[in-house]
Amino acid sequence: MRSAHPEPPVEQGTRDGLAYARFAPAGPPAGGVVILHGAGSQKENHFDFAHACTAAGLAAVVFDQRGHGASAGALDARALDDVATMAALLAPAPVALRGSSMGGWVALAAAARAGAAAVVAICPASGAQMRQGLREQRWDVPVDVAALDALFTSVDLETAAARLGTGLLLQHAEGDETVPVAHSRALARVAPNAELVVVPGGHHRSVQHDAELQGHALRWLRKVV
Repeated sequence: MRSAHPEPPVEQGTRDGLAYARFAPAGPPAGGVVILHGAGSQKENHFDFAHACTAAGLAAVVFDQRGHGASAGALDARALDDVATMAALLAPAPVALRGSSMGGWVALAAAARAGAAAVVAICPASGAQMRQGLREQRWDVPVDVAALDALFTSVDLETAAARLGTGLLLQHAEGDETVPVAHSRALARVAPNAELVVVPGGHHRSVQHDAELQGHALRWLRKVV
């Protein structure tokens, strides 16, 4: 039996307090993807998609959001600017964002600021859900409650989705027990040119690591980026 060993990141470091890993394909990249994890997660949990990006000819950056993994401080109102900071590591390639759960909210909210041409949002949380989690103290990482509450209130996610037009792919498991699939359907209604993929069954984390759905997202990214 032959064992496959994925190539390690070409660069690992810290930028503005954010720990990141950058992956690159063998040749010039067709584009770049900033990968955003969910609440309580960390960058290493999404190395699988970063490796898939390089196999598809795309560069990728995965980073720990503030208060997560190896990144210092607490998650706060800098979350959207942090995405732009990471996107700059992929210049001059055109950039897309791919986020799961909380990362889906951040990807949609930060797209314009990061100059992203496209967003893949997987089971994206709503601002109301995020604020409820803050009120119920369900976050198990350091957070600036007041700053995040203001941030989640200030962004109209439906407007952000509508602005992306054909540059939005939504993927959601119908059996998601954390973020109802109705949220992605609502975003698709206000962004009628977006692509919505609803998977029967599944759960909150099943879509982000499904190889077939990752392949679908990568083919879509190559087309729109």
